[in-house]
Amino acid sequence: MPVPVTIITGFLGAGKTTLVNRILTQEHGKKIAVIINEFGEVGIDDGIVVETKEEIFEMNNGCICCTVRGDLIRILGKLLKRKDNFDAVLIETTGLADPAPVAQTFFVDDDIKEQMSLDAIVTVVDTKHIGAHLDEVKPDGVENESVEQVAFADKILLNKMDLVNEAEKNATIEKIKGINAFAEVIECTNSDVALDKILGVKAFDLERIMEKEPEFLDIDGEHQHDNSVTSVSIQSDGDVDLEAINFWLSTLLKEKGVDIFRSKGILKMAGSDAKYVFQGVHMLFAMASSDEGIGRPWGADEKRTNKLVFIGRNLDQPALEAAFKKCLK
Repeated sequence: MPVPVTIITGFLGAGKTTLVNRILTQEHGKKIAVIINEFGEVGIDDGIVVETKEEIFEMNNGCICCTVRGDLIRILGKLLKRKDNFDAVLIETTGLADPAPVAQTFFVDDDIKEQMSLDAIVTVVDTKHIGAHLDEVKPDGVENESVEQVAFADKILLNKMDLVNEAEKNATIEKIKGINAFAEVIECTNSDVALDKILGVKAFDLERIMEKEPEFLDIDGEHQHDNSVTSVSIQSDGDVDLEAINFWLSTLLKEKGVDIFRSKGILKMAGSDAKYVFQGVHMLFAMASSDEGIGRPWGADEKRTNKLVFIGRNLDQPALEAAFKKCLK
C-alpha cells in the first residue's frame, strides 16, 4: 500500500503549524513523518512544533515549490528507504508556496509515484484576513499564492472563526466558492478539526486538477512569486525585556501591520527559564511561553538564542534589528 501524503498549505499565519501540532498530539495511533518548509533564513517553526515521537524534517530559506523541491524529493527518498515505515507523511508548506508544484512531485518522480500517494491538499484559511489577499492585484505574470492555495485545495479549513461575524464568514465562503466550488469547507477555530475529515480521505483528484490546469504535469512550467514580498530574519543572544518587546511589537504592528503579513519568534526572556513564543498576523499578535503549554521548553543542550522572522513588504532590516536590540537588557 502506498504511503498517504497530506499537503498542508495556506497563506502566512493561517494556522498551519497549529494544525500540525493538533495532528501530532492527538491519539490516532499512526506514525507520521512531518516535513516543514519555512520562508526565511532562521527557522522558527521547529521551536513551535511540539515534541512528539514523530520525525520532523525542516527545510529553510527557500520556497518548497521552487528552490527546495530537490530537497523535498531527497527527504521523501530517504523516508522510502527506511526499514521502519511511516503510516503517513505531512508536508507543511511555507505560506508563500503554490501547492501545485509540490503536488506535482508525486506524479513526476517514478519511485515516489509508486510508493506514495497524494491523499489530499488541505488549505488553512485565516477567515479574518483572506479576503484582502484573494482580492490583491498582482503584476502581470506574478501569481497570487493565496488564490492558488484555495484553487488546488481538496479541503479548506475556514479557521479563526472566532474573529469574524456571520456576514464576514458568508462573504469569505462566497469568495472561496467562486475560486473552488469542489472543496469541502470546514469551519474551525484554532485549527481544531476532526482528523478523519482531513487525513486518509483520498480526496485528491488528478482529473479535476488536469481540467483546471492542463499543464499541471509540465515540470518545466514556470511560476513567478511576488518579489516585493521578502523576509527579515534576526538572530541574537541576550535577555529580552518583556515589557519592552511587547511595546515594540504592538507599536510596530499597529503602524506597519498592513505590510507585515507574518511575524513570529522565539525569545529568551529576562528572569524566566521558559521559552517565549510570539506569533503575529498583520496587526494581531500574541505572546506566550512554554510554561503556558505553548511550544516546547528549552532543551537541556539547546542554545538559548532569540530568533525572529518578519515576512511582508517594505521591510527595513537595519531598522528592525536596531529596534529589537533596544529590547535587550
